[in-house]
Amino acid sequence: MGSVTHPFPTQSTLFPVVAAMQAHVYKSQRKPDTYLYLAARDDFGRVPEALRTQLGALQFVVEVALTPERKLATEDAAVVREHLAMRGFHLQCPPPNNLDPMSDDWGTDA
Repeated sequence: MGSVTHPFPTQSTLFPVVAAMQAHVYKSQRKPDTYLYLAARDDFGRVPEALRTQLGALQFVVEVALTPERKLATEDAAVVREHLAMRGFHLQCPPPNNLDPMSDDWGTDA
């Protein structure tokens, strides 16, 4: 019996399986709303010394599986994955406009 060919491509050729990348997330105890993602848990060796000094003590928060479909609250998962693959870490800083919404001028005053 010979090999059977299928008229349609298989699932794996249509949608290649991309393995999840694990990210280990740490919160800076010195810089509010600043998080450090590592490719390997507790592998701070790839983080520049100057950055580690600025962040101060780091507290482990969560381990998360990053897939291309994964949505993160404030970061682009594809960028995080790229940084983890290239550098071994990703730094998440607070948004640049971290003002109190109650203090903003909403243009409602006449």
